[in-house]
Amino acid sequence: MQKLRVGPRHPRLGAASFRLARWLTRKTMGKIGFHELGSDFASERIAHVRGKLARGETVYLAGLGLPGTHNSGVALVEVTQAHGPRLILNNEEERFSGNKHTTEYPAQSIDAMVATLRGMGRDIADIDAWLTSWDYFALGGMLARSMFEEAPQSLALVRVADATAFDRRRLDQMTRSPRILAKQLGLADPVPLICMPHHGNHAWFSYAASPFADDGEPVAVAVLDGTGDTGSVSLYSVKDGEMRQLYCNDSMFDSLGMFYSVVSSTQGGWTWLSSEGRYMGAAAWGDMDRGSNPYYSRLKHVLHLGANGEISLNRAMANWYYDPSFKPYKRPLIDILGEPLKPEQLWNPDAMLRVEDIKHRPDTQDRLDKAAATQLVLEDAMIHVVDHLLRLTGAHRLVLTGGVALNAIGNMRLLEHFDEAWFEKNQGRKVRLHLWVPPVPGDPGVVIGAAWQFAHLAGSPRGAPMTHAFYCGAPPTGADIAAALQADDVASQRVGDISTAEGLNAIADLMAYMVSQSGVVAIYQGAAETGPRALGHRSILANPCDADARERLNERVKYREAIRPLAPMATLEAARKYFELLPGASDADYNAYNYMVLTAHSKPGAREKIPAVIHADGTGRIQIVREADDPLIHAYLKAMGRRVGVEMSVNTSFNVAGPIAQSPQQAVDTLRRSKGLDAVLMVADDGTVHAAWHGGERDSGRFTSWLAEWRKAQASDS
Repeated sequence: MQKLRVGPRHPRLGAASFRLARWLTRKTMGKIGFHELGSDFASERIAHVRGKLARGETVYLAGLGLPGTHNSGVALVEVTQAHGPRLILNNEEERFSGNKHTTEYPAQSIDAMVATLRGMGRDIADIDAWLTSWDYFALGGMLARSMFEEAPQSLALVRVADATAFDRRRLDQMTRSPRILAKQLGLADPVPLICMPHHGNHAWFSYAASPFADDGEPVAVAVLDGTGDTGSVSLYSVKDGEMRQLYCNDSMFDSLGMFYSVVSSTQGGWTWLSSEGRYMGAAAWGDMDRGSNPYYSRLKHVLHLGANGEISLNRAMANWYYDPSFKPYKRPLIDILGEPLKPEQLWNPDAMLRVEDIKHRPDTQDRLDKAAATQLVLEDAMIHVVDHLLRLTGAHRLVLTGGVALNAIGNMRLLEHFDEAWFEKNQGRKVRLHLWVPPVPGDPGVVIGAAWQFAHLAGSPRGAPMTHAFYCGAPPTGADIAAALQADDVASQRVGDISTAEGLNAIADLMAYMVSQSGVVAIYQGAAETGPRALGHRSILANPCDADARERLNERVKYREAIRPLAPMATLEAARKYFELLPGASDADYNAYNYMVLTAHSKPGAREKIPAVIHADGTGRIQIVREADDPLIHAYLKAMGRRVGVEMSVNTSFNVAGPIAQSPQQAVDTLRRSKGLDAVLMVADDGTVHAAWHGGERDSGRFTSWLAEWRKAQASDS
């Protein structure tokens, strides 16, 4: 039996440190332009917005992800009393800068937002409040608590200057943001910023955007995160439009997100924020049976599942509460998993977990079984938290958000576990869990949530449910595309116009024809997706019926590990035909499957028909495409039905070892880097479509041959 130690050694010292640091932060940051909720300035702004809404005026709010924490950016939200908040844009700085999960000041995102605002006939003066995605007063307190609650060991955290998710060296820039923002916008005085609670931001937007109605029935909201500004697990209940926080665990380290990040990184060989999705993919290749997995029964003790749904790190096994990078394991955990990979070993090909090594390295299957055990432990903990929350609230509808909600397999397990039998036993009624996860459950979504939460405090209704995620940046102009295509090594040609139904269907059929010929085609259209998943505006497409497509895309297009699955995008009819869509995800016509945040089991015969999109465990991280949300991709899927017999496509993000392509120039650069990509179709804001492909010596002739064949067939049919 593993030893157990939960909770910090010095909880009183930690609590006192939190209070002192919060007080000091309030004294210092309050003088340089930061204001917390409840302050005179924040209260005045809420009253101002409330008054404008009452008079029928339109309000504009800007949510800011400032430097120092990962995924900085800006969201612009329009609010009216009649319709509530409406998301205009959510610009992620990584898309503009090219630095994935960046912690830098979001200068380019803000510039793009200003351009959008002015294009609407508005300007900076029309923004009624600037809101941050973190409560920096509370964050300062939590950082102090974390450094003193395990003293003297935890004092080592002072030396942690840089991590993928948190960059202490940029926190000074964060404190200067009111002045930096003013200079950027050409304003004389620092821009006052209102600090919004991090988990409240997660919770409010995720709930408000959900398809769950305010019908008197409670809705439960669980924020499972790496960390927030006061803790890493927060639970809420919503009834009749009013949200109430039920619990926060007040800990950075009793964290499901940190558990999965540390283990996936130190066992898989990737850095945080890049390791989690890869490790989830690896788990499918391991032993996912709790009874036979050789690591699960011992590894599960690293998390203590306590009373009332509490999750605690077993500090007798893990060190990441004071040294998450160099010495994250204690001896009992080393005895289970082996020595952790060091920071200098990450991204080293000889250290990374690769499924193709099963035949060559004797330890690979063991490493995959460790990934499976880690996934099983995470699922246990997710179920434990949600079990308590559903009992406490009496709800059968759950909004799940925070970074952990990107674990699509874990999300599916919740739907499977909380079935009719569970509710009959625990709530005495014949219902089952209904689950919704937003397309941006991680930190790119909290800037949206800051505006949503502020709007609610000012008396706004909740706003319309979300149906798509195309909010990052603006649609490319024809001039921008033409400029990007002026290159000697890239060939291009105008191939159509989707501004008419006939033209749209023609381009969709051309795409399907090329894909049916084993082509790999990227689509670049409209505003980009917000969140980590490409959903048809910045996507690479291939034939799901081609058994070699996964290997070809991973090796020659994306240059990534074979461990990574490819996702299916499908019409609703095709999704129902080939996958077991769970009734607990059926709200708003299976809206929960719109964003690749939920996996589904494939039906018998599916692997034989669509092998490229069925993962090793028989699941697919599915995306259902609606005609109203994406007419071109929906038409393409219908054309795929005519060309290959299934209204489905492989969909993977349009990027190579970096963020999803944002600008036309980035799209062309991605084409250059990807030798296996046959063509990129670039759609301008006026509907004109240009195709780009490798020019000069790199031109395979495949695209021009397909285009000629397709046009000849079109002419003969007309």
